[in-house]
Amino acid sequence: MGRHNYNLLQHQHTNVRRHRNASVGATTKNATPVVIATTTDMTDYLSLQTRLAQVHQEHLLKFWPELTADERADLVRDIEELNLDEIKKYFDRATVSMNENGIKLDDRLQPIPDGKVLSIARTPQEQLHSYRDEGLRQISNGHVAVLLMAGGQGTRLGFDHPKGMYDVGLQSRKSLFRIQAERILKLEELAQEANGKRGRITWYIMTSEHTVQPTYDYFVANNFFGLRPEDVLLFEQGSLPCFEYDGRIILDEKHRVARAPDGNGGIYRAMKRQGILEDMQKRGLLYLHAHSVDNILIKVADPVFIGYCVQEKADCAAKVVEKAAPNEPVGVVAIVDGKYQVVEYSEISAKTAEMRNSDGRLTFSAGNICNHFFSASFLQDIGNKFEQELKLHVAKKKIPFVDNAGKRLTPDKPNGIKIEKFVFDVFEFAQKFVAMEVPRDEEFSALKNADVAGKDCPSTARTDLHRLHKKYIETAGGIVHGDICEISPFVTYAGENLASQVEGKSFTSPVYLRDTRDPLHGHL
Repeated sequence: MGRHNYNLLQHQHTNVRRHRNASVGATTKNATPVVIATTTDMTDYLSLQTRLAQVHQEHLLKFWPELTADERADLVRDIEELNLDEIKKYFDRATVSMNENGIKLDDRLQPIPDGKVLSIARTPQEQLHSYRDEGLRQISNGHVAVLLMAGGQGTRLGFDHPKGMYDVGLQSRKSLFRIQAERILKLEELAQEANGKRGRITWYIMTSEHTVQPTYDYFVANNFFGLRPEDVLLFEQGSLPCFEYDGRIILDEKHRVARAPDGNGGIYRAMKRQGILEDMQKRGLLYLHAHSVDNILIKVADPVFIGYCVQEKADCAAKVVEKAAPNEPVGVVAIVDGKYQVVEYSEISAKTAEMRNSDGRLTFSAGNICNHFFSASFLQDIGNKFEQELKLHVAKKKIPFVDNAGKRLTPDKPNGIKIEKFVFDVFEFAQKFVAMEVPRDEEFSALKNADVAGKDCPSTARTDLHRLHKKYIETAGGIVHGDICEISPFVTYAGENLASQVEGKSFTSPVYLRDTRDPLHGHL
């Protein structure tokens, strides 16, 4: 049985398990449920109350006498899944982080040194080819994995499913998941052609409690898009409790603790706890490319990026794009107090954001696009040593809660905090960090909003992909009349090997270059 099956069966079991000592409650019509307390029940209650009182969270049991056996089991499970020893530490660290919000970092800030960032646009082709060859060699040797951060749903797109299942409206009707899977398959082929050896790229997909099952079902229905099922491993993002401002954990219902996803920085703890780090060791994986699901132009396991990082012996790296303008609201990769980190737009003054070098380029121009490289040894260090030191990011939110009468209310103003970790907050722990500046029009087009927003939406994603694929054909010697142009990943990964098909030819929009392996429809 593949790991993806194991994780999902484990997930399903978790959803249906009941506390073995819970007793059955009796009910009558129009009456309050009667809960029969047993000696075991009381022992559980007293034990829980003692443990919770030690961390000032005993209020979580205040509705215990009113709960049914199944509800008690749910509450016990929620509490057991909390690391009570860490709770106070988390809240204290979160409070410090919250108090630091809004502090400008200008005086502590330095840009990435030129020697630590490689610009694709300003690097000779022969050097890029050398990096590409190195990356393909590592893929052929089975040393490369991809980690896809795919925990989100397409709610803002008006799509009530995992975002990776979304179809932006290409001619092929391919979803984000399918496009990325096919890029992996093509890359394995390119590596085999270059080195005479077929290496497998392992695909780790971080889902969430709400997306893990539909994601798995979707992959099964589409035969894992041609990938070997044993090379596709799903695991779940973790969560953290929501707190009142005084440090007390909020009850979402009488029998459920209020929780929120722990952010994309939760990958490190989840990889350790769910066996992903161990799996990487067993497979002999040395390098990992991590990215978010919602970038339609993503070069999955980009061999140029992998090769550059390997030759530089980097622990950790980031792809960045040049900021379009000083006031573009994106984080920038920079050095703060001698350590690399992503500095949010709100943490830099307008004056600093507008600083320019002698060549006219912005001084702090390295826009973060959630596209990272990690060595396996660095990930082991994070999992074993540094994960507990990750910075906590705090947001004041309107969090539904249960009042003293047991009624669930939704507040009209923020009443508590949610805590997140960010994937880039490990940069500071790297002994060797590098960055690669990539052309935005070739590598970054985010999908976050519905078309009504006019930005980072299905229309812009389609347009950006069409423009890039038209550029591929024209670079290879073809002509495209019109703007709608799509090339299957099975035909080309990044514009390579197109001349034999397009050179000297004229194409009229809508153009769709496809392979015999391409389905008639993008997905089921």
